[in-house]
Amino acid sequence: MTDALTTIRETVAMNDVVLYMKGTKEMPKCGFSSRIAGVLNFMGVSFKDVDVLADAEVRQGIKDFSEWPTIPQLYVKGEFVGGCDIVTEMTLSGELDALFDAKGIAYSKDAAAKIREANG
Repeated sequence: MTDALTTIRETVAMNDVVLYMKGTKEMPKCGFSSRIAGVLNFMGVSFKDVDVLADAEVRQGIKDFSEWPTIPQLYVKGEFVGGCDIVTEMTLSGELDALFDAKGIAYSKDAAAKIREANG
């Protein structure tokens, strides 16, 4: 497990946006992972996806690392943002845009506005 935690720590530190998910951004394997990956993809956010189904130690390790029991988990500039419900709420309220702006993450403001319009 120590190796998994080291790998997680390094991945989160070396990538501006990381999504620990079930499946990949091209082929999510659960609805919650699909929702966050879909939002990030639609907004044009460049992110590292980590498939927790590929490694049981990483799957448990990310839960221990964040002290958060569920997957997916989104990290921005080394900071744990949250899971599906939190990221969805942040997207719809504009908080995710504000976080990306504050952290210098490139994304499409037009796409973010379209998500809110479609769900408003």
